[in-house]
Amino acid sequence: MGATASLPALRLRPWQVDDVDSLMSAHQDPDLRRWLTHTISDDVDAHRWIDSQHQEWAAGSRFSFAVMEDGGEGFAAVAGHVTVKIGDDNSAEVGYWTAAEARGQGLASRALEAVVRWAFSEHSPVAVARLDLLHAVGNRASCRVAGRCGFDLEAILPAQPPAFPTEGHLHVRHKS
Repeated sequence: MGATASLPALRLRPWQVDDVDSLMSAHQDPDLRRWLTHTISDDVDAHRWIDSQHQEWAAGSRFSFAVMEDGGEGFAAVAGHVTVKIGDDNSAEVGYWTAAEARGQGLASRALEAVVRWAFSEHSPVAVARLDLLHAVGNRASCRVAGRCGFDLEAILPAQPPAFPTEGHLHVRHKS
């Protein structure tokens, strides 16, 4: 995704082993950990998580991207994550997070919109007509990102501990 006058360029690419330090650093943030259902605690967890992303990509069941932001000297570190998890009935679920230092700059919205366009494109291996976005009711930032990216609030979901301990929002976007 190219740069604009006010926003740096983004690059979405599959996760790599070289991203372990960035991944672990992002997962040390208590605000990020609060909203995730799975967090990375150490080097072993990070390597295992990246390996699972590669396996799911190869199986065609999940496409996870490291979000790189151009800091003016090239794409140096991971600033976030966006994923498309293939579901049933011609649908998929999207998810995302941003590293603490990248929040508040529109990165999540831009990365999500890029992956939505990719998922809905005729050249995508995903081939879905509907994308679901789930987040905890209290996660107002995710609710704003969903709205900015054209996801309509469809339902308030009951808590489902332990994976989803609080009520959630289900936002949906259909291929146009």
